[in-house]
Amino acid sequence: MNEQLNLYTTKLKSSWTNRSKTQKLLIVGSVLLLILVIIISTLMATRQSLVPLYSNLSPQETGQIKATLDARGITSEIAENGSTIKVPEQMVDTLKVELAAEGVPNSGSIDYGFFGQNAGFGMTDNEFNVLKLEAMQTEIASLIKGIDGINDAKVMITVPETSVFLNEVQNSASASIVLNTRAGYNFDQQQINALYHLVSKSVPNLPTENIVITNQNFEYFDLENNQNSSSLGDIATQLDLKREIERDIQRQVQQMLGTMIGQDKVIVSVTADLDFTQENREENLVVPADEENMEGLDISVERITETYTGNGADAAGVAGVGEEDVVNFPGADANGNGDYERIEERINKDVNRIRKEIVEAPYKIRDLGIQVMVEPPDPQNLDSLPAESVEDITRILSTIVRTSMHKDNAAVELPEEAIQDKVVVSVQQFNGKAQFEDGAVVNNQIPMWIYIVGGGLLLLIIVLVIIILRKRKKENEEDMEEEMNLQRPIAVEVPDLTIENETEASARRKQLEKMAKEKPEDFAKLLKTWLSEE
Repeated sequence: MNEQLNLYTTKLKSSWTNRSKTQKLLIVGSVLLLILVIIISTLMATRQSLVPLYSNLSPQETGQIKATLDARGITSEIAENGSTIKVPEQMVDTLKVELAAEGVPNSGSIDYGFFGQNAGFGMTDNEFNVLKLEAMQTEIASLIKGIDGINDAKVMITVPETSVFLNEVQNSASASIVLNTRAGYNFDQQQINALYHLVSKSVPNLPTENIVITNQNFEYFDLENNQNSSSLGDIATQLDLKREIERDIQRQVQQMLGTMIGQDKVIVSVTADLDFTQENREENLVVPADEENMEGLDISVERITETYTGNGADAAGVAGVGEEDVVNFPGADANGNGDYERIEERINKDVNRIRKEIVEAPYKIRDLGIQVMVEPPDPQNLDSLPAESVEDITRILSTIVRTSMHKDNAAVELPEEAIQDKVVVSVQQFNGKAQFEDGAVVNNQIPMWIYIVGGGLLLLIIVLVIIILRKRKKENEEDMEEEMNLQRPIAVEVPDLTIENETEASARRKQLEKMAKEKPEDFAKLLKTWLSEE
């Protein structure tokens, strides 16, 4: 057994020594990669599937939930910059009920339930007013967060102090609201108006004009005032309309380019020049039906032709109808012979009568300019943004300018050079961009390419192992064959003894040799007998 083990060990060492350096590296790398794949597969097979337990949490709420789960020994992970906490899928429903029963998460903010839990004596009026204001802000924020498209809301309310004098004018309250809106969600004007009225009716003495609502991108949500929609003579109204048009075009361009390049890679500025000249006029036009001949349509035609030849008064014709006659007077020669001819034609024509009541638009976009700043993918290398992308952005903005500006039928269309002068695309690094620290983000999802690469490597390792085993088996067979050839006895041809030379002594010797080989015990007894006789 030891000799067989030593034989295989010697063969293995000889096989390893005879291989090249590349083959050795390939074999070692394949073995290590196989071990790595086995470890990764084991971890993937044994890991738990984690799903979100709570989302859109504040850092304080996330920390509180994480501490509670760690105290219970439950596996949990924090994701999405600390706003989401994940737990094993089979424990989600149970944990929600248990944590809700314990009052977790507790944001620490004060709502109206605080007064029911902490009501008691010893609270001053100032302390009560502060807690009441904090509770009001919390409740309004909770109402706003329930609206679709809003992830979170921060509300700041300023309430003026109540004067003890009746003759003093009471000041109005004011409110500032910052919304964390969902990316790509567009609020219509009805939703914005509902937000203003919701806040206005929740706080006493808070008019809608004292409310400011903006989102995390510093985009304002303005209240649409229907009372001023029909009158554009007010300068403030005209400025509001100008800002609304600029803001609408800016949002469209920001959303489109942000989808192409990235929301934090694009800054858009729009400037517009509006013409608020209004004109109400009435036009009564008379146009010939046949404009080529400048004639109207014949609606009635009457033609009269009279001729007469003879003697007497009738020959003179009708009194006063000659070329040189006086009207209603008889002709000069009433008794002579003569003839006359009268042709009369009466044509009534009509023309096109057009009545127009024209009310011009309340405003026109007389000029429009769009300025865009783009940060390249590599801020340190401005050439990392291809020139083709800049040209595409320029063409898109030129199309927006061309379709947005007012077109007069009598005016000549602006040339392409003039349109491009109204568009500016600058590629720069954003040095003033706010930097946010990335929270601990744990990604439980392994990318698909890792599975593909791992499967390919595993297949390659299997193929290499099969090739090596086959080659080793072949080498072992060759070695065994050589060993068997070495151990195989060489047949020596012994010439046969001729019968003629065989004597009685030689025959007896052969019999004794045959007995010694076949029956060694009998041969030994025979020898003892011979020795005893001698």
